[in-house]
Amino acid sequence: MDRASAPGEGSRTVVAAAGLTKRFGNLVAVDGVDLTVPAGRIVGLLGPNGSGKTTLIRLLLGLLRADVGRAEVLGRRVPDWSLLAAVGYMPQSDGIYLELTVGENLRFFGDLYGGLPKGRIDEVLDLVELADRRKSLVGDLSGGMRRRLSLACALLHRPSLLVLDEPTVGVDPALRATFWHHFRDLAATGTTILVSSHVLDEADRCDELVFMRAGRVIAHGTGSELRAAAGTSDLEAAFLRFAGLGADGRPEGGPTVEGSPGPPAGRGDGGRP
Repeated sequence: MDRASAPGEGSRTVVAAAGLTKRFGNLVAVDGVDLTVPAGRIVGLLGPNGSGKTTLIRLLLGLLRADVGRAEVLGRRVPDWSLLAAVGYMPQSDGIYLELTVGENLRFFGDLYGGLPKGRIDEVLDLVELADRRKSLVGDLSGGMRRRLSLACALLHRPSLLVLDEPTVGVDPALRATFWHHFRDLAATGTTILVSSHVLDEADRCDELVFMRAGRVIAHGTGSELRAAAGTSDLEAAFLRFAGLGADGRPEGGPTVEGSPGPPAGRGDGGRP
């Protein structure tokens, strides 16, 4: 089966956001974010916990409504439920059913996507190394196994856009490498991947990086571009510089990349990526 398609997939930009802002009471969780994600690229959202990555993802998927700004996915303004068949989403909290077996979960999500070709469930079970747990209740699985099943559900229908929120949390290093190898294969066939993480050792696996802090994009570019602009060979040091923080986490001036804002004023959480 070919990847699920949607109107606008042939356009160069798969995700476009302009001025996205989301407030929860006095908290500005996402603060005027502009973002473009080209087709067939792996774009990493990098930043400490609480930097707004998950809220931004939910805005892009139409799961939250922005207070200000707009977003388009595959040429359609979100929210637009017709896009669901073309988007795979692996949330930070596993959206699977504990009272069902592994196989039953996959069949359920396959039915939601309109059915699957013969053998597709076997393929994703092999990919996430859960073939021997097909009849196991999800409630009996370890946290890492549940993460694997959550990824399998997101991949079932071969989406055009795959959105992964902290996909490798709780996954052992060998399986993490397998996941990333598969992500690269998907991108090579045209799938666009937006992946969030606070683990910078995964950053170089992405084609482009978006550094976030305190709800704002503080830099956007390739890993080499960000290192060069920050004057360092270390991505963590580069993040701290763009965040306007020194190695000790205290505020100081930071560089800018063309098209990216400087460090946010008046923010002092000192969080590391």
